[in-house]
Amino acid sequence: MRRLTESLRTPTGRRAITSIATMAVVALMTGPSGSATEPTAGPVGSYGERVSIFGLFAGPRWFLFLIFAAIMWGVWTLWLQRGTQLRSAASMALTVPKRGFALKPVRLVFYAALIAVGVVFPHVVTSQYWQSVMVEQIAVFVLLALGLNVVVGFAGLLDLGFVAFYAIGAYATAWVTGSLPTPAPFGVHLNPFFAIPVAIVLVMVAGILLGTPTLRLRGDYLAIVTLGFGEIITIFANNLYGITGGSYGSGGVTGKHGIPHFSINLGPIHYRWTLNPVPYYYLTLVFVIMFIVAFSLLEHSRVGRAWTAIREDEVAAESVGINPLKYKVMAFAIGAASAGFAGVVTAAQTIFIFPATFTLQVSINILALVIFGGMGSIAGVAVGAMVIQTASMYLLHTPPAGYQPADLYMYLGALLMVTMIFRPMGLIPSRRRRREITLAEAGEGHMNEVLTGENP
Repeated sequence: MRRLTESLRTPTGRRAITSIATMAVVALMTGPSGSATEPTAGPVGSYGERVSIFGLFAGPRWFLFLIFAAIMWGVWTLWLQRGTQLRSAASMALTVPKRGFALKPVRLVFYAALIAVGVVFPHVVTSQYWQSVMVEQIAVFVLLALGLNVVVGFAGLLDLGFVAFYAIGAYATAWVTGSLPTPAPFGVHLNPFFAIPVAIVLVMVAGILLGTPTLRLRGDYLAIVTLGFGEIITIFANNLYGITGGSYGSGGVTGKHGIPHFSINLGPIHYRWTLNPVPYYYLTLVFVIMFIVAFSLLEHSRVGRAWTAIREDEVAAESVGINPLKYKVMAFAIGAASAGFAGVVTAAQTIFIFPATFTLQVSINILALVIFGGMGSIAGVAVGAMVIQTASMYLLHTPPAGYQPADLYMYLGALLMVTMIFRPMGLIPSRRRRREITLAEAGEGHMNEVLTGENP
C-alpha cells in the first residue's frame, strides 16, 4: 500500500489520477439522464450500463471510459516526453511553406484558390440540409465572429452581448420591408438590399450609443454591461408587441406578411432569391470577403495598432497620446457592422424572425468561435467558425451513439478549456499574438512593444 501511495504521488501517478477523474466526469455527463422518481438512475447508468466496447464485446460503460483514460494518460505522457521534438519536427516541416507564403504572388494564388473552392463548394455538397447549414450556421457565424474579433481580438474588450447587434440588423430588415407591426419608414416597403445600409448604420449607431458611456469601464465590469445590453434588446424584442411583434415574431399579432427575399430589377436583369440557399451563400460569400479585406486593412493601419496598444496596456497607450475611449467606440461600431449584415441575411432567408433566435447562448457561441480560432487572427476566426459550426451541425444531423443535443455547450466548454490550456493563442494565431505569447512564456521582451507600432 505504501509503495502504491508513493507511486501515485509521482508525476506519472498524478497524470493517471487526473486522466481517470476526467473520464469519470465525462462518463457521468454523457450518460443517461436521471429522474425525480429515480435520482440514482443517472449515475448508476452512466457507469454500469452495458455498451459495445469498440464492437468487440459488450461491457459496462466504466470499462470503456477506463480505456479512454489510459489513452489520455498515454498521449499526455508521450507529449511531455516528446512534445518538444514533435514541435521542432513540425516547425521544420512548415519552414518551406512559410517561406513560400511570405511571397506576395504565392499568397495571391492561395487566396484565389480559396475563393475558387468557395465558389464551387455548393455544387460539390448538394445536400439541401448542408447547403442551408452553409448559409445559416456557417457563413452567417463567420460574419458574426469576424465582427466580434474586432472587439475582442483587436481591441481586447470582452463583449458578452454581441447578439444584440445581430438582432438589430434582423429587425431593421423587417422594419424596412414593412414586415413589422410598426409602419415602414415613410410608408414605403423597400427591397431587403436597401436594408443592408440601414441595418449597418443602425448597428453602428447602437455600438456608439453603447460604447460612449460604458467603455470607460474595464474587464469584468464592461462584460457585465454588454451582457445587460444584449439581454435588454432581446427583452424589448420579446415584449414590444406593437413594434416588433413580440414573441409572435416579425409577423406579430397583426398577421403581417413575411420578410421578402432579395431581388434585383435593373433594366433587363430580373432575379429573385427564393428558398434555395445557394444564392444566399454566394451573396454572403461576397460580403465575407469584403469584410475580411476591410478588417485586414484596418488591422495593419494606425487604427489597428491603436487597438493593439489599448488591448495590451490601456494606461501605457494613453500615455503615448492614444485616446482609449475614441478607439474603443470605433471598435464597437466597426465590429457591429458585420453583425448587422448577418442579421439582414438571416431575416431575408428565414422570412420570419423571432426573439428566441437572439439569446445569450448565441453571444457565448460567437465568443467561443473567436477564442478557438485565435483572438486577433482573421484567418483563425474564420476557420474556427467553420470548424465548430460544421461539427455542431454534424452532431445535430447525425448524432453518434450516446450523444445528447443538450450536451453541445458542455462539449464546447470542454473544447475551450483544452484550447486555453494547450493552445492559448488559438487554432491559427496572428503573428503578433504568437510573438507576444511566445516572448511572455519565455520571460523575454515586453508584451507592450506593440506600442512602438512595429509590425512583427
